[in-house]
Amino acid sequence: MPEDIIETKSKFDLTSKSTFSTDDDVFTSRSIAAFLAKSHVPVSHRRIADNYLIIKKIFKFQAVLSRISNVEKALLGKYGFNTLEFTTVKRMYDELALLQKWAASPDVRLKTDADEIVEIRVKELKFITANRYTSISNEIYKGYVVFENYLKEISKFYD
Repeated sequence: MPEDIIETKSKFDLTSKSTFSTDDDVFTSRSIAAFLAKSHVPVSHRRIADNYLIIKKIFKFQAVLSRISNVEKALLGKYGFNTLEFTTVKRMYDELALLQKWAASPDVRLKTDADEIVEIRVKELKFITANRYTSISNEIYKGYVVFENYLKEISKFYD
């Protein structure tokens, strides 16, 4: 009898996906819903997400913007962030938590940098989705999918 219980428990997978995870969330047990439940979403993030989704709904595609500039890439590098196409799922969750924390910071410079980084990420996401291109096709580097799901969840215009 106890052996049956132990065997049943040992087959339980702690890293299985939650019911809110998408099919792309294979390397993490985190989900966007769990992430948002733990944190406060800044108003600036909601505004940026609303703008992104309004354009996406109206035009059904993203207007192609150029890649990020060297100044924007330097800002990402200043805080140790990679470009979006080289960001892993786990790293994107960590970055989003950090950006939310910075957006609520009393330091004005940190707050403006956090908002600029979110806008840079949206610009990168538009480029990736418009061109349907990433230089790395590995499943681990799907941070852009997490970021797009984050924008959808925090926007008031997502169905």
